Amino acid sequence: MNVEFVNPFLSSLMNVLQTMAQLELKPGKPKLKQDNIARGDVSGLIGMVSSEAKGSFSISFEESLALEIMKRMLGEAPATIDNEVSDMVGEITNMVTGGAKRLLAEKGYDFNMATPVVVSGKAHTISHKSEGKKVLMPFTTDFGNATLEICFD
Repeated sequence: MNVEFVNPFLSSLMNVLQTMAQLELKPGKPKLKQDNIARGDVSGLIGMVSSEAKGSFSISFEESLALEIMKRMLGEAPATIDNEVSDMVGEITNMVTGGAKRLLAEKGYDFNMATPVVVSGKAHTISHKSEGKKVLMPFTTDFGNATLEICFD
């Protein structure tokens, strides 16, 4: 995987959550992911394709963090992950990918984005549709953890 693809997603995710939810993410150490098990309770996944590469991006949130983001963004505090929380995660996935797409375009990469898919539940799986290595980037907050995954051919 081209390392130039990673940083636009990291900075876009941190920017979206700071701007939309006044939430600061503390990045952890990136590592390669060997399985398909999500590192959170609700995940947004979106595919991207260009003439140079194809891949996907996902963001997973622990339930406590997803509920806090919902409260901060929309003023609602559901007791558990529901359809509205899932919709919010899909929208965050769209915003992060859109921001990363803009940053990648500045480097000469022109990606098309698919529609995000949101999956929730304990130990749900995330299936990236490319054959590249999966880079996992953990983030911590005072309200729970988030994990970004990037996989490109």
